[in-house]
Amino acid sequence: MRVLSGIQPSGKLHLGNYFGMMRECVRLQEKGESYVYIANYHALTTVSNAEQLRIDTMDVALDFLACGLDPERTNFFVQSDVPEVQELAWLLSIVTPMGLLERAHSYKDKLAHGKEATHGLFAYPVLMAADILLYQADIVPVGKDQKQHLEITRDLATKFNLKFGETFKIPEPYTPEEVAVVPGIDGQKMSKSYNNTIQMSATPKQIKQAIMSIVTDSTPLEEPKDPDSCIVYQLYKLLETPEKVAEMAANLRAGGYGYGHAKKELLEAFNRKFEPFRERRAELAEKPEMVKEILAAGAARARAEARKTLDAARHAVGLI
Repeated sequence: MRVLSGIQPSGKLHLGNYFGMMRECVRLQEKGESYVYIANYHALTTVSNAEQLRIDTMDVALDFLACGLDPERTNFFVQSDVPEVQELAWLLSIVTPMGLLERAHSYKDKLAHGKEATHGLFAYPVLMAADILLYQADIVPVGKDQKQHLEITRDLATKFNLKFGETFKIPEPYTPEEVAVVPGIDGQKMSKSYNNTIQMSATPKQIKQAIMSIVTDSTPLEEPKDPDSCIVYQLYKLLETPEKVAEMAANLRAGGYGYGHAKKELLEAFNRKFEPFRERRAELAEKPEMVKEILAAGAARARAEARKTLDAARHAVGLI
């Protein structure tokens, strides 16, 4: 089984990234051949500062390695180090209906949030399809809000195969049932775009500030509270044992237990969970050349596979 996943270096990674994708990448490397890439081509649709992109790319590499991604089991690389993906994106574009891209939820959402309607933003799903199909992935871990992009990938692979002959494997989505949308500190989906995140690599002071800023209602301290409508409780469930979670739920329902108490417990749980991560990340940050070597080795292995697929696609359309 071949697994593929990618993430943009467009800001600091956070709890939503960890529970939505990173943790699953670490788990899946035990079950098959794994490819994980840092999607810096995609990031160019929103990041225009070259130095910041370089910094963010290294930060993502540090975060993944600190979380337990094993470069001996996972082909871990930077997207732009495998330029074959751009040629494949062009070959896929010749079978991509305009209407398919116009209906993409992500494109419409970004326009609604004020992003400029560029070709890169519009054609984003085609490049993503090339990312996936280039390595003939069997499964692709996706969040529930990202399933449409994989559906587009499957559509394009099918159209290409029908028009030019069997070339691409049709990938399947993989969405673990226990992974829900992680709420941000304002109650929306946690996202760098909404500036509502709790960053994994932030300083203890920044983490405390973010957690203490979580939006709550005005229910008085002595009154009972509904755990299911409490953002603090929803985040606590991700970090703690069932026993601890049940205890917080009981405390909230009983009254006499305020949101401040819950936030303090959430902060303690976060620090327990991510203290080993912070220590490992600090060690890796002292060895940037080693991290670059890991990414270069992953890219070399990825390019070998990418070349096979691109040659097959070029042959199918008549370029070879």
